[in-house]
Amino acid sequence: MQTCECTHAQQTTVRAVQLTGERALALTHIAEPPAPAPDEIKVQIRAVALNHIDVWSWRGMAFAKRELPIVLGAEASGEVLAVGSEVKDLAPGDIVAFYGAKTCGACQPCREGRDNFCEGERAMYGFNIDGFLRDRMNIPARLAVKAPKALDAISAACAPITFGTVEHMLFDNAKLKAGETILVQAGGSGIGTAAIQLAKSVGATVITTVGSDDKMEKVRALGADHIINYRRERFEGRVRKITNRRGVDVVFEHVGPDTWEGSILSLSRGGRLVTCGSTTGVAAKTNLYLLFQQQLRLIGSFGCRIENMKTVMGRMAASHIEPVIDTVISLDDIEEGLRRLEERRVFGKIIVKF
Repeated sequence: MQTCECTHAQQTTVRAVQLTGERALALTHIAEPPAPAPDEIKVQIRAVALNHIDVWSWRGMAFAKRELPIVLGAEASGEVLAVGSEVKDLAPGDIVAFYGAKTCGACQPCREGRDNFCEGERAMYGFNIDGFLRDRMNIPARLAVKAPKALDAISAACAPITFGTVEHMLFDNAKLKAGETILVQAGGSGIGTAAIQLAKSVGATVITTVGSDDKMEKVRALGADHIINYRRERFEGRVRKITNRRGVDVVFEHVGPDTWEGSILSLSRGGRLVTCGSTTGVAAKTNLYLLFQQQLRLIGSFGCRIENMKTVMGRMAASHIEPVIDTVISLDDIEEGLRRLEERRVFGKIIVKF
């Protein structure tokens, strides 16, 4: 990663990791944020969790117009340094997690608490607006959620996407409940490890897939009841054997074409497939006969609601659930972290600690 010694005359500066072009990063300095506006807070970033959306941004896969350079980082926590005059529920010293999108806060979905359906600005931090990979920043107070005292900054940093996305998928959308069986695809990924833990916390039976034998015992330690190495056997056939041909109630999907057809075949009659991503491509075949004959439900899920962050951090604190951390790195190692994430050489999360 390039290091840029840019300075701003007579200004205090902060470090930031900027994307300057496709797969081109620079560790540079930008202006210190001013005092927060009445509805803002000023924060010291404490931890940033890397995600596939960071990889997509690094690759140049922007789904909306953006201008470079742009500060990367879509999921983070920080410590409140100062609050605006209108902010009543946060104070200096609080550890907060940041919602990953700058929503308008005024449209009907935002007013109803359906933040991920915002009809206004809806820009994603680190993707089409400056993100969290910087020392300090100002952010609207409504987008910051105070972490319970039982959670540290790293756990809070994984609440907006890693755990918030899963909370929204499993409980808002798939309506997973105790006694049901769920298939979690790619159980060694960041959201896969979160899905295993959250599903177990409500009393579900968890079947999960992994791509290597060394990950099998790791996901078992998280509570997975059945583990399938999808590189050695067809997971849909194994799922049918485990469930006595019934299939699972819920499939947690985020892989895409490589697992899509098998995921549908793994569902029970009336089963629900919920998906939040497609890391292996954007087009997959769907057996329409199975879809209607088995009365399946295919549910798309994007991000989470701000309320999901509050709920899931409470669940994490109450059930002693912690994010699975693969590696903690510094700003200097961002490029290698993104490369490892892209190549799936991770188990759990890569965290950038400030």
